[in-house]
Amino acid sequence: MGRARGPTYSVKFRRRRESLTNYSKRLALVQSETPRLVVRKSNRGVRVQFIEYDAPGDKTIAAADSKALVKMGWPAKCNSPTAYLTAMLAAVRAKKKGISKFVLDIGLNSPSKGSVVFAALKGALDAGLQANAGEGLFDEKRIRGEHLKTDAALFDKTKAHVLKQ
Repeated sequence: MGRARGPTYSVKFRRRRESLTNYSKRLALVQSETPRLVVRKSNRGVRVQFIEYDAPGDKTIAAADSKALVKMGWPAKCNSPTAYLTAMLAAVRAKKKGISKFVLDIGLNSPSKGSVVFAALKGALDAGLQANAGEGLFDEKRIRGEHLKTDAALFDKTKAHVLKQ
């Protein structure tokens, strides 16, 4: 197969070529004119941000990283309870800045029931923010960490500490 040549060939955006951005999804999210709850997971943790579109560049309104939970006594890992608590912390910070509604931006993560991304969505909803979400997306047992060797009392203590902020 030869390389594309000629006047009709157009090079795709760099972030599209590198499979970092789905521009059709991004356009739909930006056109909603609502702040986005951006959930990004890594091998070691979860980052949750509330972002608004601005022409020169997106503006971060509120953010939280799973490493902030270490100060509260929760082990920062990339699992459902950590994503839930991290999103709850970011949502509490966003409420202080006047955010009440949001749309979920999961990026290139696949939307599967009970995933870390939807645990983060549940955390933001439980903090008092509003979004369109079906109840079938969440797995309460995984969010509380019953599938892990975590202490339920520690989860409740950390959750109470996050909500007090």
